[in-house]
Amino acid sequence: MFTYPLIDPIALSVGPIDIRWYALAYLAGLVVGWGYARALAGRTPNVIAPTQLDDLLSWIALGVVLGGRLGYVLFYNLPYYLDHPLEIFMVWKGGMAFHGGMIGVIIAIIIYCQKQKLNAFRVGDVIAPAVPIGLFFGRIANFINGELYGRLHDGSWAVPFPSGPNNSLEFRHPSQLYEAALEGIALLLILAIARLLGAHHKVGLLTGIFLIGYGVGRIIGEFYREPDPQLGFLLFGEGGLTMGMLLSIPMIIAGIGFILLAPRFCKAT
Repeated sequence: MFTYPLIDPIALSVGPIDIRWYALAYLAGLVVGWGYARALAGRTPNVIAPTQLDDLLSWIALGVVLGGRLGYVLFYNLPYYLDHPLEIFMVWKGGMAFHGGMIGVIIAIIIYCQKQKLNAFRVGDVIAPAVPIGLFFGRIANFINGELYGRLHDGSWAVPFPSGPNNSLEFRHPSQLYEAALEGIALLLILAIARLLGAHHKVGLLTGIFLIGYGVGRIIGEFYREPDPQLGFLLFGEGGLTMGMLLSIPMIIAGIGFILLAPRFCKAT
């Protein structure tokens, strides 16, 4: 069994300000993902100029933070935040949801593209292949923080997390690493290969592949991940469906819809 790396969640302190690994992971994901998307934009003419992509980055960052936070509040802990509304704004305490962040990013892209008279479907096909980079960094930060850990496990690769009574160590699946591999590395490679095979010439295909790939990867990861304690299993009892699974099913359906309908919509407009 592996030993859990008890890394301080605070990466460094500058005077009274603590800089956390989680914040650095979000920053790294945005910067590296932006660089990759910029390279893809340069190879995809007449979709979005590199300077426009630079402007879009700030919109995407806002969408990630606002959408991710509101998604967590609405999907995962609404009763608590109704009783403690001021804590909704305390993002530094943790609590972000990818599905909410994704909705925030989609809204940000649509608004920006309307303002700039760009095709949002084609811009989405430039952005989607870079998103797994941010997901990878985010899951690694989850592992460092010892959060979103997996279910109890006694296999040779189990990792002890401080999750038991009185914060005692319990051996669990390192589900954060599973998701980093599925949602990050595997999905990044799938999208890169799809692009090499010409998927970027078909409007909506790369975005659809991303939505389906993330949804499937997240559902697989949820089978090993400990459900959120305030929610537990939502359907079919112990070992049934979790909130992450339920939110990922519409993503898969939306991905199929993107692949089928986006080209027709673009022709119609």
